[in-house]
Amino acid sequence: MRIDLHNHTTFCNHATGSMQEYVQKAIEKGIDTFGFSEHAPMPFDEKYRLKLEDKSTYESNVLALQKEYAKDITILLGYEVDFLPKYMLDEVLNSPVDYLIGSVHFLQKKDTTDLWGFDNPEFIGGYENVDIDTIWQDYFDTIEAMAKSKLFDIVGHMDLIKVFKFLPKKDVRFIAKKALLAIKKANMSIELNAAGIRKPIAEPYPSKALLEEAYALDIPITFGSDAHEIEQVGFSYEIVKEIALSIGYTKCATYKNRERELVTF
Repeated sequence: MRIDLHNHTTFCNHATGSMQEYVQKAIEKGIDTFGFSEHAPMPFDEKYRLKLEDKSTYESNVLALQKEYAKDITILLGYEVDFLPKYMLDEVLNSPVDYLIGSVHFLQKKDTTDLWGFDNPEFIGGYENVDIDTIWQDYFDTIEAMAKSKLFDIVGHMDLIKVFKFLPKKDVRFIAKKALLAIKKANMSIELNAAGIRKPIAEPYPSKALLEEAYALDIPITFGSDAHEIEQVGFSYEIVKEIALSIGYTKCATYKNRERELVTF
């Protein structure tokens, strides 16, 4: 089975191509289960996410594609939700979806209430004059809190903080230890996200070291290309698959109505 559960649409305002074209590319790439996981609406950073008033249209479009392509591919409905407790909407968290990806894209700036979009090139200056290990620990503390919320099924791009190659001095396995234990306790999966290969870090999320730790804890994985363009559907799947196999994984997670199933990949 070839699984790809992390894909976006033009509803997020920073992707291109029609939803139908994404599905057709997935079929062309031999993907068996393809998930749409649009950036969920919330009253924060609204420029880069689905509008609440378009939520029902997005969902109905996915359901229509499910029916249209039922003989060719399994299509799932999901959301990628920013873990921002003050902004997350019950309308999203309680949606009748197949899965929710919980992601961290923002950290609170030191001594302020401001949020820093650390993976946005516009705000790369936020890495200056701050201890890099402190940034990494803040990030994984937030991942831990996200897991403890038990609101989500999948951890999105678990070490996104590495995107611009500002790497910690401490062993990342030590920094992420509590977060991994919380993910295990919450019965979440971790996505092996190929988008990092397209970024300055030039490797998938998470790193092999963290994936080895997840495997040791018997935390399931799933796969996502994080596509924002049609040509990114199924991006570098064979590379991430081989990484997973080299660690010992042979099965990955897929979802239906928030229920997880492990399938051989």
